[in-house]
Amino acid sequence: MISPMYPKAEILFPYTVIPKLKDLRGEKWAELVERVSKLPETDPDALAFILMMIRINSCLKCYSGSYKFMRGCQACSTQGVMQFKGEDEDIIALYEKTREELLLYMEGEGPPPAGFLEIPQI
Repeated sequence: MISPMYPKAEILFPYTVIPKLKDLRGEKWAELVERVSKLPETDPDALAFILMMIRINSCLKCYSGSYKFMRGCQACSTQGVMQFKGEDEDIIALYEKTREELLLYMEGEGPPPAGFLEIPQI
């Protein structure tokens, strides 16, 4: 849902921003972004990427009127990816861990654990 006052901001990380993140890191990151951006929005791999970005960007702490919200999701996500501490391997490991957690949840392993939307330890 796009805010009428801030047309660049949404409530959670939007799928449409994924391809715009491709050139922010190294080759492995670019390959992941390229692969995920070609998937349907509802594909589990795309959902895992979206969840990872929600965690990195702290989307649940964003609110209308905040600086992050006013800048928009693409600017916030660009900053989040570029400031991620670690190498491409580390952010890809975070994606893989997020994917595993999401798949377990989708397989009926119960409700999401506490802190599901926070960055897990890798």
